[in-house]
Amino acid sequence: MATGLIALLDDVAAIAKLAAASLDDLATQTAKATTKAAGVVIDDAAVTPKYVVGLDPSRELPIIGRIALGSLKNKLIILLPAALLLGYFAPWVITPLLMLGGIYLCYEGAEKLYEVFFPHAGYGDEKDVPGEKTDPKALENQKVSGAVRTDLILSAEIMALTLADVSKSSISTQGFVLAAVGILITFAVYGVVALIVKADDAGVAMAKTSSPALKVIGRGLVVGMPVFLKILSTVGTAAMLWVGGSILVHGLAELGYAAPEHIIHNATETVVSTITITIAPALICWLVTSALQAVLAIVVGGIVVVLMGSVGAPVWKMVRGGK
Repeated sequence: MATGLIALLDDVAAIAKLAAASLDDLATQTAKATTKAAGVVIDDAAVTPKYVVGLDPSRELPIIGRIALGSLKNKLIILLPAALLLGYFAPWVITPLLMLGGIYLCYEGAEKLYEVFFPHAGYGDEKDVPGEKTDPKALENQKVSGAVRTDLILSAEIMALTLADVSKSSISTQGFVLAAVGILITFAVYGVVALIVKADDAGVAMAKTSSPALKVIGRGLVVGMPVFLKILSTVGTAAMLWVGGSILVHGLAELGYAAPEHIIHNATETVVSTITITIAPALICWLVTSALQAVLAIVVGGIVVVLMGSVGAPVWKMVRGGK
């Protein structure tokens, strides 16, 4: 009896260790996948605040909450099942789809660079509907639906990046990691967006207090937030180009065309060896590799921008009836 009990306790301990190892592995994979989606996440955080510009300040947080709920629905109800089905029935589709997403990121990054030097209206921008802005509820619904549509594209890229990273795991692990990454990123992005949107109000409130220190901090927030948003947007664009270029390079290598990967690797080694780095060589190596991947992304994105301008815009105009 005692021997049987000891054996049972040993089995329980073994199961507990296995469960702990599994949870640790899931946490590691979730963290790794979340890190790989950094470029899309930063851009999402930089873009979203524009959807509450011009609206009643008392509605800013509720609107962000509605957008966050829509983002969760995008990830968990639409994209998660689709990703699992693809991973199970057609895993060969993952790399091409991921590369399409990479091309989209390249296009978005190049489009933003183009906008800096040649400001223009976005393709498909529509004029405001007369009278719509006089109805706050209609305007709010329009802003939320536009934000959720944009989020669907960014969320699809996040889920694709995550799926590619866990595609060789069991379907249960894939489901857990996809759900965990989707939830973590949604709360992180829209939590940060809420802080950004309300930072001005907090700054104004602090500036009105009698405390000299709070006044300085408040004025700093009011003056600094526009600068911070510009920096965040710049970092988001750079991250999108790096991630987009990285996806294309690794995707091409997986499909059997490793020349770009080899060229970037050899160029990085040449640069690092030429400047004889003794401090943080790994960091410098990563920076050079990322910069070269971003250059590739700019080239690819620039081609797509030209195609969108010469082909996409006229087609869109035709679809809209020449308006």
